[in-house]
Amino acid sequence: MSTLIWCLLIAGLLPIAAKAPVVYFQNRDKGYDNRHPRAQQARLTGAGARAVAGHYNAYEAFPLYAAAILLVIATEQVTTTNITLAMGFIGLRVVYHVLYLANFDKLRSLIWLFALLCPVIMIAQTATAVATLP
Repeated sequence: MSTLIWCLLIAGLLPIAAKAPVVYFQNRDKGYDNRHPRAQQARLTGAGARAVAGHYNAYEAFPLYAAAILLVIATEQVTTTNITLAMGFIGLRVVYHVLYLANFDKLRSLIWLFALLCPVIMIAQTATAVATLP
């Protein structure tokens, strides 16, 4: 169970880590505008715009993953498969962000799909296991 909790923490920090490239590109754009950072982010193009989109997508991916982890823990369905899926999600999301920055759009979308399937499978597997309990 400890691994799942660590994965949840790491996944919660991924959106914050994904902000680092955004800040880099904002600094290259006449310095970081702390008064209006979102307006500055909206002006970014190319890799900067992709960094912003990846940062936002990291937040979008987190709720389903968090729900899956909490469901697995709450229902005591901590299995090797669920732990592997939890760790796989983390790795895939890191790769996803790198591919986003590098502008490998088709491969990035495929990795996004694989990452999405991790919590979906965790939830489905848990639902199936719980349904068979007396």
